[in-house]
Amino acid sequence: MFDRRTFICAAGGVCVTAGIREALAQSSPANSKLLPGPLGIVVWIAEGESIDAAIAGVRALGLRACQIGFVQLTREVTVPLKNALARYEVEATAFSEHGPGVRVFDFYEGPRTIGIVPEDTREARIRNLKMAADIATECGIPAVHTHCGFIPEDPNDRRYEESVVAMKQIASYCKERGRSFLCETGEETPITLRRMIEDVGLDNLLVNLDLANLIIYGKGNPIEALEVLGQLVRGIHAKDGVLPTSTRKLGKEVAFGEGRVDFPAVFEQLRRLNYKGPILIEHEISGPERTKEILRSKAILENLLGKA
Repeated sequence: MFDRRTFICAAGGVCVTAGIREALAQSSPANSKLLPGPLGIVVWIAEGESIDAAIAGVRALGLRACQIGFVQLTREVTVPLKNALARYEVEATAFSEHGPGVRVFDFYEGPRTIGIVPEDTREARIRNLKMAADIATECGIPAVHTHCGFIPEDPNDRRYEESVVAMKQIASYCKERGRSFLCETGEETPITLRRMIEDVGLDNLLVNLDLANLIIYGKGNPIEALEVLGQLVRGIHAKDGVLPTSTRKLGKEVAFGEGRVDFPAVFEQLRRLNYKGPILIEHEISGPERTKEILRSKAILENLLGKA
């Protein structure tokens, strides 16, 4: 089997050339063909950036699926997005929305700025998520995706109860339009996320499991998270990361094979769960290194998925 040690050795030596496949050839095709879901990428479109060019870029990377989001969301993106997805035959698996307002990704400002937990931005973010649901419906995108925020561990906390009410409002709106609502993992423990989903009580409120976020936030690891969240998982963000070493700052995203995510073990567990959803590469870096790392990650994942 393509175990973690073999994976790290292969990932560490890989570069964006034909040698990628040679470096990963140790994996048996019979054992690596684990998942039937689409392989894609997380795409964020900045204000003023061409939607057409962004979707064309997905195909240029040899991919046919993406999770899409806009830094500044307006309803005017609907028609250009719908047209671009059709033109390039790219499947958008979820529409991601987190605004408006500032978000600070650390342990001190994060609880006050991320998701629907903070009171100051909650109503505006509910409105934007409803807008995202409308756009997703128009574009044929099956799900809306967001970070819920630092959901309190204590279910008796007033902010927990308020978060459940807010999530029910958004999930109900999505359900009326035939959309799923995906909660990104990270800021809360898996059991807290599952508790909130159960307390909301709607079957379209589900999970996008980011393989690195639980580690980066020090909230657990994806293998144990799958034991808790199991059949609720409908999307996967494929990235690697390391634990935080500061009480103020999150851990860091790192290249595949350099962090704490045991990709072969995760995929084997997903196979046992009969997971059929998307696997989406996410790299929160910019510049030429981003393309290089995406191609490297794509080659590794294709091998693990039996599609090399």
